[in-house]
Amino acid sequence: METLLVLTVLFLAATNGANDNFKGVAVVYGSRRAGYWTSLGWASITTLAGSLSSVFLARALLKAFTGAGLVPAEVAAQLPFALAVAGGAGITVALAAWRGQPISTTHALVGAMSGVGLMAVGPAVKFGTLGYSFLLPLLATPVIAVLPAYLLAPWLRRLTARAEREPECECTVSAVQVSADGLMLRTGMPVAIAGTVAECESVGARRVWRPDARGVVDGLLYLSGGAVSFARGLNDTPKIAALLLPIAALDDSASALAVGLAMLVGGLLGAARVARTMSDRITRLDAGGALAAGLTTSLLVGTASFSGLPVSTTHVSVGALAGSGISNGAGVDRPVMTAIVLSWVITVPVGAMFGALLYWWLG
Repeated sequence: METLLVLTVLFLAATNGANDNFKGVAVVYGSRRAGYWTSLGWASITTLAGSLSSVFLARALLKAFTGAGLVPAEVAAQLPFALAVAGGAGITVALAAWRGQPISTTHALVGAMSGVGLMAVGPAVKFGTLGYSFLLPLLATPVIAVLPAYLLAPWLRRLTARAEREPECECTVSAVQVSADGLMLRTGMPVAIAGTVAECESVGARRVWRPDARGVVDGLLYLSGGAVSFARGLNDTPKIAALLLPIAALDDSASALAVGLAMLVGGLLGAARVARTMSDRITRLDAGGALAAGLTTSLLVGTASFSGLPVSTTHVSVGALAGSGISNGAGVDRPVMTAIVLSWVITVPVGAMFGALLYWWLG
């Protein structure tokens, strides 16, 4: 059964990767600053870096998700408890990824813990701890994320529009005077030219270095997307790795590596449907709005990860995308948002149902 627990935890990690890995770089792909595979590759690398860093930077979450605060410690330490929680959460997240719905793995875990806890100890489950420590941060973060993205987006749109108008390079070329019969008479004073790199090269001009404003915008988009992915790996890895503690099969470092690699593989194989929802269906993304959403998400998720708060990257990212879209007048696609919010509402009870059924089946 110990081997089954390891496989089930890795399955949960893989489904987490399929549902969550692309969320950090949705702003990069949605603004069409990079292709799908480039965006996903960047997300995979930075998520794995966050997973490995969680060993040193997110120990509070490792302790929080053993289930010991929800049920008696001796119950949480039992192998069937961890196996049922991992399986219940994994099935829930896998179904959501298959449907293209970006849900919270944290919600799925909390739901599975609740369902298994009720089966194991009945009314002894500490639901007060559940609401204060887990559900409150999860419910508050999408609302909190809307405002900063809404305020940042107009300013960043002006900044990116200005960057688009900036010439790619400046160069100097000597002005040549030619006689009527085609003979060069003399070379005049150098003339400054500003334009694209191709335009400068076509006249054989000497380039003068200048900052690449469009490159700076692209770099900030990649940086914010990478920061979100890193923070998500930092935040989610210990929640999943904590389920391996009852068997102590792997130490903290090995658990984080195994979970991180499973998340990477799951993202590469199964991220496409959630990627389309996050990048294209919630709202129309331009470079400025994408940058506002990315910066907001990276700041909030990163702060929560270092503070040991179990926030959902999904909730923060969707809230930031909505705030960015509203600020531009583009708004959000209401049927899509309704479906996403509904999936959030049912994640906890569905996770609880699958967790309880698995615990009952395990006997």
